[in-house]
Amino acid sequence: MSETLLFSIIESAGHPDLSALYQRRKIREVRLPSIRKAIQALKQERPGYVVAEFFYGYGNNYAGANLGNLDVFLASLQKYAPDARVIVMVDKQELPYAERLAERYPIHAVLLQPVGIADVDAVILP
Repeated sequence: MSETLLFSIIESAGHPDLSALYQRRKIREVRLPSIRKAIQALKQERPGYVVAEFFYGYGNNYAGANLGNLDVFLASLQKYAPDARVIVMVDKQELPYAERLAERYPIHAVLLQPVGIADVDAVILP
C-alpha cells in the first residue's frame, strides 16, 4: 500500500499544527507557505489530501472571477490530482463564500475555525 501524501498550505498563523495527527495516521505532510508554492509542488507530487485555509477576496485582487485564495490552486488540482480530498478551514463570517467555492470545485470538508486535531481526524478517511 502506498503512502498517503497531504499538502498543508499554511498562509496564516491561524492554520493549526496538525503534524502529530498526520504522523499518527502515517500520512506524509508537505508544508507549503503559499498557493504559488503549492501549485509548483503539484507538478512534482500528487497529494491524497489538501488542508488549507480559505480567505475570501474582499479586494480587487481576484478581479471578480475568483472567490478567494484557493480558486487557482483548486483548478490546478483538478488537472494534476483530481482525486485529492480537499479540507478547507474557514472563519464563520466567510462560510457563505466557502460554500460557493464548494459549488465550483470538489471539497471534501469545510471546517469552521478554530479547527482542532479532532475536527480534521474526523474527516480523514481510514
